[in-house]
Amino acid sequence: MTGPEDWLLTEDERGNPATALPAWVAGNLAEPLVHGSAYFDRLVAAVDGLGAGDHLLFTDWRGDPDERLREDGPTVAELFGAAARRGVCVRGLVWRSHWDGLSFSKEENAALDRELEEAGAVVVRDERVRRWGSHHQKFIVLRHPDDPSRDVAFAGGIDLGHSRRDDDRHLGDPQPQSMSSAYGDRPPWHDVQLQLRGPVVGVLDTVFRERWDDPTSPDSENPVAWVHDKVLALLKRSQMDATPLPPQPPAPPECGPHVVQTLRTYPAVWPAYDFAPRGERSVARGYSKAIRRARRLVYLEDQYLWSREVAQLFARALEVHPELHLVVVVPRVPDQEGAVSERPQYVGRAQALEACRRAGPDRVHVFDVENHEGTPVYVHAKVCVVDDVWASVGSDNFNRRSWTHDSELSSAVLDTTLDPREPRDPAGTGDGARTFARDLRLRLAREHLDRAPDGSADDDLLDPDDFVAAVERSAEQLQAWHDGDRVGPRPPGRLRPHRTEELSRVTRLWAAPVYRLSVDPDGRPFRLRRAHEF
Repeated sequence: MTGPEDWLLTEDERGNPATALPAWVAGNLAEPLVHGSAYFDRLVAAVDGLGAGDHLLFTDWRGDPDERLREDGPTVAELFGAAARRGVCVRGLVWRSHWDGLSFSKEENAALDRELEEAGAVVVRDERVRRWGSHHQKFIVLRHPDDPSRDVAFAGGIDLGHSRRDDDRHLGDPQPQSMSSAYGDRPPWHDVQLQLRGPVVGVLDTVFRERWDDPTSPDSENPVAWVHDKVLALLKRSQMDATPLPPQPPAPPECGPHVVQTLRTYPAVWPAYDFAPRGERSVARGYSKAIRRARRLVYLEDQYLWSREVAQLFARALEVHPELHLVVVVPRVPDQEGAVSERPQYVGRAQALEACRRAGPDRVHVFDVENHEGTPVYVHAKVCVVDDVWASVGSDNFNRRSWTHDSELSSAVLDTTLDPREPRDPAGTGDGARTFARDLRLRLAREHLDRAPDGSADDDLLDPDDFVAAVERSAEQLQAWHDGDRVGPRPPGRLRPHRTEELSRVTRLWAAPVYRLSVDPDGRPFRLRRAHEF
């Protein structure tokens, strides 16, 4: 069996000697929490167990203070505020978002800041990003200095915001955010978060502290915001600067079989980050290393499969390995309507899929999801499984923006437990299938195909070729049912073949530059851009 260094980045390969993060840590227990309802329920229980002197550290792209984490509450503000009033050290880093009128979350994040600080927490709205960039990391670290064995963290793609509390029925969150009309009044939402225990919790604590302790003003890119926050700080209505954190507790003890590598994106910015003076692109490098090892199956769920540069990574793997299949699950339509919102995204996705299909015409399989009522499900998950060995769950999408421009965080998991189910070594490389990666792929496939949740109907999903055939067959049957005016019983399954939007030449002429400059910008230093490297 190969070692972690064959699949995971070494410290040198990370390419950021300024960080205190280790290459990877062993002895962890990672559990995927599929859908916001499962994650939020687990989060409430964990935060309720915090007491005076414990730590709650969180980052977020969007936070709605009134989002109910369970059907009857509490809300985000109530849960975190109650913890602060109990004497828990509650500290947050949320992105200082763009204007709500552009479908962002400036007012929501500001409201979360105000409500938590009234309870005694400290929340910094962080704008230390590239122009028109964002802090897109979504993780929470809960520390118990008196008993590190109780420490837990949550990391992945799920924000503390509206529309996220959905479940496997995909009927949508009763508190929806505004989206394209294609998704209805309560947009169904598919997402994944990891619960993490073990030494990796200490690593994520360090990730938070590196950002928190960075000396650059969080308003460094916005002088108007700087003046605004100074006034509010004088009125004791805003926390502008990060207060010192309590000492970092020792890392939790080992508790499981999972090796976890924390991958990040930080752009090259000025003033530079102390902890990443030239940025960090370990997300891009980590995926690149894993996908170069792919031989039979890459399974991917992604909100934005946009970038031609990123697609070339899959294209090269498909060209070199003629038995490799790429299975991708994406949203049917973008989250917002309107030509300026939709067309550049369609251009980017078309370029990416064309590159992959040229390399493997019969081995690229792209699907979108709907619920049993026929409403499209918005795929917000960022999941990748390679040959049932390496798996990742994170905040990053498969595009240039996520790999170079915004801040991102992903957790790559390499299970040391060999899976006993056949085929035991699907890639034929001696790596052996690993239980975590295979279980994650099967857990998602059971939902998409309406298979038994207990795994009793998994026989044709284990082998990569059988899996591809089963997914294709299910999607084609559902599409035929729709094409036949839905006559007769609805076939099982929720996947349909994804149809790439046809764009006129005129549309491509104006949408392509918008896509490259605004939708999917490049945050690499110029020397890496010239070399076409990450």
